[in-house]
Amino acid sequence: MNTFRERLIVLHSSMFLSWKQIAALINHDSELLTPFTSPSAFFIKHLHLKPDKAVKLVTYLKEVNSSEYVSKLAASQITTLTRFDADYPKELKELYDPPWVLYCKGDIGLLQIKLKLAVVGSRTPTKRGLGAVANLVKPLVKENVCIVSGLALGIDTAAHQQTISQNGHTIAVLGSGFHHFYPKESKNLFTYMASHQLVISEYPPHQPPAKWTFPARNRIISGLSKGVLVIEAKERSGSLITADQALDQNRDVFAVPGPIDSQLSKGTNQLIKEGAKLVVEMSDILNEWT
Repeated sequence: MNTFRERLIVLHSSMFLSWKQIAALINHDSELLTPFTSPSAFFIKHLHLKPDKAVKLVTYLKEVNSSEYVSKLAASQITTLTRFDADYPKELKELYDPPWVLYCKGDIGLLQIKLKLAVVGSRTPTKRGLGAVANLVKPLVKENVCIVSGLALGIDTAAHQQTISQNGHTIAVLGSGFHHFYPKESKNLFTYMASHQLVISEYPPHQPPAKWTFPARNRIISGLSKGVLVIEAKERSGSLITADQALDQNRDVFAVPGPIDSQLSKGTNQLIKEGAKLVVEMSDILNEWT
């Protein structure tokens, strides 16, 4: 007998439904039985799905056995956490739109670490930026701070690697499913973290990356964390989106200042002008948390 949990995971994995549409289904039927027995007309009327998408969704739900699907995920060493599970991170429950499902590879116990700091920044950092990562992450790890980032090239990768080199804990949040890993250059780091640290995604394994998936995943990076540290960012960058989301989520925002003539410092310097905490050493962060 399929459970509510399994039905939620399958609905989420269909990729035909938005966060709000799944919420509407749960409000309509708290056991989520209706979607698996309804014709396409139900989804067209109640969720305003386009007819072709509604037909594809109904076909998908008829073809997939919920229990078997979840079992296959587990067999692939993918742990699923739904919004209703006890192990689901409480920080994400505070969000306006917490992921209905998290797909995890690695040690899910890292989600329960109290002090988590997101470290984000440029994909093309300078030596100065990489030096800032080393100078700040190393002492933070010694204070048992878990580093959260997005496994992107540049500052993200450096933050993960510095944490690992210090035998610390780090969590990577992907902007795609596990079977469509991006960027390919970080594949080795992903493989290592999936076994020895933690990699998570709100996207089912078969979902490829898209332009919209990365800004959406940034809310998870900031949402998981007590604060966000930005190291080198241009005036318009994904890192600033993460910082904006952190503010919306009532998280702390920290930024490393840089030369006024550097394009990679314009974003961080602007954050500081707007009220972000200026950071030049580890204590600038921890003093805010004590």
